[in-house]
Amino acid sequence: MSGFELLTVEDIAEADRLAVALGVPSLTLMENAGRAVADEAAKMVVPGARIAVLCGPGNNGGDGFVAARLLAERGHDVRVACLVPVASLKGDAAVMAGRWGGAVEPLTTSILDGSALAIDAIFGAGLNRAVPSEVGELAAVLCQGNIPLLAVDVPSGLDGNTGHVHGSALQAMRTVTFFRRKPGHVLLPGRILCGAVVVADIGMPIAVVDHMKPMAHENDPARWLAQFPFPKLDGHKYARGHAIVCSGPAETSGAARLGARGALRIGAGLVTLIGNAAATAINAAHTNAVMVRRVEGQEALAMFLEDTRRNAVLIGPGASVGEETASDVLAVLSSSAACVLDADALTSFAAGDSLEHPERPGFGFLRSEQSSSQAPAVLFNAIKARTGSVVLTPHGGEFKRLFGECAGSKLDQAREAARVSGAITVFKGADTVIAHPDGRAAINTNAPPALATAGSGDVLAGFITGLLAQGVPAFEGACAAVWLHGECANVFGPGLIAEDLPEVLPKVLGKLLETPGTI
Repeated sequence: MSGFELLTVEDIAEADRLAVALGVPSLTLMENAGRAVADEAAKMVVPGARIAVLCGPGNNGGDGFVAARLLAERGHDVRVACLVPVASLKGDAAVMAGRWGGAVEPLTTSILDGSALAIDAIFGAGLNRAVPSEVGELAAVLCQGNIPLLAVDVPSGLDGNTGHVHGSALQAMRTVTFFRRKPGHVLLPGRILCGAVVVADIGMPIAVVDHMKPMAHENDPARWLAQFPFPKLDGHKYARGHAIVCSGPAETSGAARLGARGALRIGAGLVTLIGNAAATAINAAHTNAVMVRRVEGQEALAMFLEDTRRNAVLIGPGASVGEETASDVLAVLSSSAACVLDADALTSFAAGDSLEHPERPGFGFLRSEQSSSQAPAVLFNAIKARTGSVVLTPHGGEFKRLFGECAGSKLDQAREAARVSGAITVFKGADTVIAHPDGRAAINTNAPPALATAGSGDVLAGFITGLLAQGVPAFEGACAAVWLHGECANVFGPGLIAEDLPEVLPKVLGKLLETPGTI
């Protein structure tokens, strides 16, 4: 158990049930949860400060009543309001409301008057409906009054499973959750609304997580570091794989060079850029350690990849959208090499009208025997027919063009895309999700806004390709590449452009090497 597991609302309910079955009273869990909230609240204000505690009708409200009691015992000026009459509360929440013993006001914006902090214990992560108007009114007053908000479990209005908002939601400066994070804490916009998230230990037995075997995790080096291919003393370049990067036309060949540089920096023993004569001439003028080779056409590409030492291929960055790229992708997939399909390699198989482009011809080979809506199936069938690993790296627009409208959270969508395609799917964004066809998934949380720059995704695709060339399993390799990509941007800081990412990678890898037990 690592602590990076992401548990759904249903998982947490089951964890509570199991904890009680293992001998931990539910009132003890609620008391511990409320204490954790009170401890965090005390850090956010000066001694004796006025704190408004906003309670709701369920166990979240019960946590709020515990926090209110403990804060009052510590000398704070505590006011409590509840969305429903206290007499209507049930179960543990009713018990804790009784232990509070003080006044309980109706939940109106007046409860915030003179408060240095508000504690949001109105609705928890299991909310699946629009919040009442009172929550929207509170949000407006909190914002206007610049009153910091500490949320219990999640800010009211936020769905803990999806990160989506039901109607409106409160904006927290800090959130205290219990035992483990939920997907909604790390998926957008939930991650923004939660502010800094503190995970409190409330006495859940360790065996609870082992029993549930969660399939989603926050992406962290602890999940993949043991499989990272740090160089060995007796190693050599031929043992570290040969990555092939397919260049697009001369005028867009820079994208492939970014990918090639990324693959080389992350440790691939050899990297070769291939393309047509014009692209190869330009690539040769811009590279040193990266080799170049003229390879044109589907047949020549397939023959080139018959050499199994060329064991990982990246295609798509700057490739151009069209039949030629789609043909090249199918040639790559017919090889035994691990494949990373990015950018135009994905859009070249898009469904429906998205196949058309005003400056490019139609896709005759895709449309000769099937409708354009079947174009994604051509790609997916080719992926499923091979034994080698495939990683898809779509951003939001590419994802929609290839997979259409998918229901649920971004986590749900990435998992469905991986299942349908048969490939590891890296659904990119500020909350990148890496999904395996078997349901495993990781959500990345370390990417800064600076990564939203041209060419950043090309470098990421190169990082993944370089790790696949070194024999890292595709899911772990994709997770590692995504995390390293974000960390490179964090280390570099302001002013980042895509070319900087491979150059700062050695510093990030050096820090990982210092982690005990990695080599």
